[in-house]
Amino acid sequence: LLYVDGGHASSNCSDVRCQGASFCWRESAVPKDVPGLEPLRVPEGWQAPEPRPLSATRSSLFLALLGASVALALRLGAGALAQGWRFGTAEVREGRYALALGPLNIRDGSDVIDGKFARPSQPLVLYEYEASPFCRKVREALCILDIPCEMRPCPGARTGFSDELAERTGRRTVPYLIDPSADVEMFESDDIVDYLYDKYGPGKGEVPWLLRDPVAQFTAAFASIARSFAGARPEPGARADNPKRAPLELWGYECSPFVKLVRERLCSLMLPHVVLPCSRGSPRRDEMVKLTGRFQVPYLRDPNTGAELFEMPEILDYLLEVYTVETK
Repeated sequence: LLYVDGGHASSNCSDVRCQGASFCWRESAVPKDVPGLEPLRVPEGWQAPEPRPLSATRSSLFLALLGASVALALRLGAGALAQGWRFGTAEVREGRYALALGPLNIRDGSDVIDGKFARPSQPLVLYEYEASPFCRKVREALCILDIPCEMRPCPGARTGFSDELAERTGRRTVPYLIDPSADVEMFESDDIVDYLYDKYGPGKGEVPWLLRDPVAQFTAAFASIARSFAGARPEPGARADNPKRAPLELWGYECSPFVKLVRERLCSLMLPHVVLPCSRGSPRRDEMVKLTGRFQVPYLRDPNTGAELFEMPEILDYLLEVYTVETK
């Protein structure tokens, strides 16, 4: 990835993701220049699906969505609200997010929107995998604090980016956080959560009890059981060069059942991806409206093919078609 250190890459950058940021997302999405890496293309005849908000369009995914919803309930919706979230109403304006409920237009406020916290000058990196209860705590903290992060999946802590992690640290333990802005690297989920709250939030004294053990460890473990530990094993037929690809971009938030299924697929395919949190109270909801004309998650952007799409079922199909090969 090409990151821009110490300020915005270009004063002329029009990408809404870069407005107010200290690094340029357009620069960071440039595909990695890896010699011999086979170019990828969208499937022949592929078209982006029409967005259909909050619709489970395939009965085959019902049980998976049910399990993801159970996981959401077990974790009491941790990560659904940005730090300092508060309820508010506002008139609808073009390019701004608001949820229409009858005569009311609900527009969230938060300490994040108010700019009360420092922001990293470069995206964080997290070695993790979807089914790990310890990694879940860190991902939830990232959502609450509205911090983008590049995920480097290590399914089962033995595959994917696990070799890279072992070469870097001598261990295969996850989660492992890298903050290039502060030249900080660390293991241990509790230490990572405390660090994030101290560096990019209101301080570790304000860490929610849902992110503290034993509650977090117990409920996060049962949440993984509810999904049968999806994302803990590599997808059969996953391309061997997937970890070398440019990180995909996933807009969403940790507790969404629809986003959860996409995250599981990205992890099992061992695909690096940047998660752009869109919890309630995140300014990124406005950014999505400006970018796409609507707010809906999951939303996937793939710099390896140029594809951009909503709709969880179609995203799952797309990822399988592009990032797997036939097995004998």
